[in-house]
Amino acid sequence: MASKAWLSESGNGATDYTANLKEALLRAGVEVAAQQGEEGAIGVLVAHHASTALADLVARLSRGGLDRVVVAMPTDMAAAGAIAWPLRRAGAVDVLADSDPTRMAEAVRVRAVRWCAIDRMIASPAVTESLLGKSPAWVLTLRQIVEAAAFSQGSLLLLGESGTGKELIARVVHALDRRPALKSLVVLDCTTVVPDLAGSEFFGHERGAFTGATSARDGSFALADGGTLFLDEVGELPAPMQAQLLRVIQEHTYKRVGGNDWLRANFRLIAATNRNLDEEVAGGGFRRDLFHRIASRVYRIPPLRERSEDILLLARHFLQQLRPGEGPVEFDSAIREFLISRPYLGNVRELRQLVCRISDRWVGGGPVTVGAIPPDEVPVTAAEVSWKNEDLDPAIGRALQFGVGLHEIKEAAGVRALALALRMEAGSTRAAAHRLAVTERTVQTYRAETRVVASH
Repeated sequence: MASKAWLSESGNGATDYTANLKEALLRAGVEVAAQQGEEGAIGVLVAHHASTALADLVARLSRGGLDRVVVAMPTDMAAAGAIAWPLRRAGAVDVLADSDPTRMAEAVRVRAVRWCAIDRMIASPAVTESLLGKSPAWVLTLRQIVEAAAFSQGSLLLLGESGTGKELIARVVHALDRRPALKSLVVLDCTTVVPDLAGSEFFGHERGAFTGATSARDGSFALADGGTLFLDEVGELPAPMQAQLLRVIQEHTYKRVGGNDWLRANFRLIAATNRNLDEEVAGGGFRRDLFHRIASRVYRIPPLRERSEDILLLARHFLQQLRPGEGPVEFDSAIREFLISRPYLGNVRELRQLVCRISDRWVGGGPVTVGAIPPDEVPVTAAEVSWKNEDLDPAIGRALQFGVGLHEIKEAAGVRALALALRMEAGSTRAAAHRLAVTERTVQTYRAETRVVASH
């Protein structure tokens, strides 16, 4: 994919600077697209004046950052500095300032080369066979992760709910790693580490280090030497184990259990958790010094509800994987609406499990129809549910007889709904919040307040 750019100019009419920049781009080897929106072309917006209207234009041209737009200002950087951050927030991928069109063209070229390389990797089988999606939330996140994978060797911290694909992302990061003679990816699920054997699991042990240690054994750090170590659910590590990891993550040196010699392991660390580590650190559940060692590059993986545009794409992909001989797969309109509107508390993993069940029932030979939906998944529409009926009347009537006002009735109904949702979701604040269409913080606040009341 050759570097390609389209030019636009804020304000009225073209200027000599824009014309000279176009010629300089061509000399630099950047193809100038005929129009905005050509595939693979970045946007170069020549802006002579900083204004609120300029930020609005950037937001419109970049579609909130989904399309890469560089703002080129024919001035010095000090003059452009005041507007640089608002333009970045509006979606500009960079803000450049230089009165020399030749230097500006070179600055655009080197960035375009990097971005083209990232797009090629995103379109490669190494990524598309594992990670699919075209929604803005997904594309913007994936670009950052792919860039870190290929153009750095630093550690990554992946934050996201269960089922968002953190392990798949870790495998893609390892596949895109450009280190010469790259060795294995070692996966360690921190939820399965037995505290009494954690030292051996991580560091290995010498023969005779403890009862049953009949031979020396390499731990995860040694196995990951020259490769990648993926610590899944790192937020589950107990405090003593967190303290033991500080040196090896910082210095890449460690001792085996029962050993005296310092050993070295050069590995790339990828850590993942579904916990909010900022809250865990603030509450003392996760060591601050360990957090800062693993959090040099932090990426939040969007849940499926934030990338609903990808649901049908993923569902077709999963069904095609399950039935490779069926040809292109399509869903009828009722199934499409069902898949898009259904909640997925387990995110992409839950969607795949649902598609597996649909595949078991679908006989093929046409689009997937409602008969392929398992009976327990058949949705009940709002029109079929008459919950706003006379059953509410007795309780509201009694409240009115006692002189209770509308505000207090609404508040009581809300509290009751929170309590029922928590009971239905076995105490899960996240699931209850999703059921009630409120933030998890709202449910947590309710639960905390009820505990305070109960304690008095």
